[in-house]
Amino acid sequence: MKLNFHITLSILLATVLISGLKLNAQVLTSKQIDSVAEQTLRTFDVPGVAVAVIKDGKVIHAKGYGVRSIKTNQKVDENTLFGVASNTKAFTAAALGMLVDAQKLTWDTKVIDVIPEFKMYDPYVTSEFTIRDLLTHRSGLGLGAGDLMIWPDSSTVDKKQLIHNLRYLKPVSSFRTKYDYDNLMYIVAGEVVARVSGISYEEFIETKIIKPLGMNKTAASWYRLKDKSNVIDGHAPYQGKLLPVGLSFGEVANAAGGIYSSITDMSKWVIAMMNTGKYGDKLEQKLFSPAVHRELWTPQTIISGGNPASFSSYGLGWFLSNVNGNFQATHTGGLSGIVTQVTILPDMKLGIIVLTNQQSGAAFNAITNSIKDGYLGIKGLNRIKAYNDSRLAREKHADEMVAKVWADISATQKLTTSKPDPKNYFGTFNDPWFGEVTVSEVNGKMHFQAKNAPKLRGDMTYYKGNTFIVKWYDRSLDADAFVNFTLNRDAKADGFKMAAISPLTDFSFDFQDLDFKLMDKK
Repeated sequence: MKLNFHITLSILLATVLISGLKLNAQVLTSKQIDSVAEQTLRTFDVPGVAVAVIKDGKVIHAKGYGVRSIKTNQKVDENTLFGVASNTKAFTAAALGMLVDAQKLTWDTKVIDVIPEFKMYDPYVTSEFTIRDLLTHRSGLGLGAGDLMIWPDSSTVDKKQLIHNLRYLKPVSSFRTKYDYDNLMYIVAGEVVARVSGISYEEFIETKIIKPLGMNKTAASWYRLKDKSNVIDGHAPYQGKLLPVGLSFGEVANAAGGIYSSITDMSKWVIAMMNTGKYGDKLEQKLFSPAVHRELWTPQTIISGGNPASFSSYGLGWFLSNVNGNFQATHTGGLSGIVTQVTILPDMKLGIIVLTNQQSGAAFNAITNSIKDGYLGIKGLNRIKAYNDSRLAREKHADEMVAKVWADISATQKLTTSKPDPKNYFGTFNDPWFGEVTVSEVNGKMHFQAKNAPKLRGDMTYYKGNTFIVKWYDRSLDADAFVNFTLNRDAKADGFKMAAISPLTDFSFDFQDLDFKLMDKK
């Protein structure tokens, strides 16, 4: 998700593996942060952003920039609500920690002891899977595996179906041996919270964390917001213009990325995390114990490392790293048209929150690292230029790849040799975990329609061999795909596989995990 709930690992590592000498760089003033934010909006074509800086337990900067939506041009302020996306995962981990404190489970309780119907592809993995495993991205599944059950829109797959369909997802690595970012296990973790606590996941988060911290405008999902008068729209770039985009998933995925909040409210959460879960005027109250806090920020899964000076790992709901000798806990989040970042350097008592309404991870990285450089003593780095140069290079490479595909298609269309009859590929196909897709004729064109993901519909164009291209009607998806059919002895399609065309397609479009077979006609 971006469910980028999501941002790609390469971008994440660029934010945490900072190189540079410790010099006498100056901490940015609020006016300088204003300048960085405004320049970032222009450089990365982001309509709106909100930035907060917390130092020594106090919010020293909290301000909105730009507009909530290009449709209304209403201003972003410190109370504007954004989808924090995968920054929700830290709340989910904390909720389970609170249940550990209450002795209702342990981090190593088996998932099947709470959810008996939980089943992975491998029986051994099913029997050994723990609460800790749900939170640490080491299940053996591939990057973003199964995300199409919840993405890119309000899928018809409910939580019961999603948990059942996990058994069809084939692993790509051995259990507990490799980091691969995963959203579905956090959804299962949310179901654990509900079954153990006896109330819904959303009610637990709102009554046990959000309300006690005084996060008065925040809710566990967009659907649960009591006041939507100051909420952003997401935006996605397409052919040099921005397109407003709608919600990218429904209530089933709340535990992985549902929370909507503001920098004002998120600052209260960050301060509580920096105070080991304590809150209140005199820190006389606590969400969870110091032991739970230590567990949340203890490395569980190695992402990269070997060198203690530049390790990167995942804890429980947090990315953990060493930045210029300072421990850092951070997370990013992404939905359609929204990306966010929360960064904490606890030894420096520093927190930085950046919420945006455009899906450019380079934008929040530029702001976060520009602010962070001053506190770390890093001087002379133009973060905005560096991230923009990298972004432009990636986009140029991706555009060239996609342009070549369409050039090949154009050349194919001009050939006088016969092309395959589209009717040979018509039918209803099924993937065990994703569900049904119908390939048919609509308005005189070959057409693709996914049953459980309504946004995945579009026209199909012949490419070469038995491969077609599906071009989605919703152009904000930026996820056009190859559809490669297999044929039976009668030269009729009996199945197909898919792959994204662009290397920049969000990893939650996990087309590569799909394996469709023609359904028998009844």
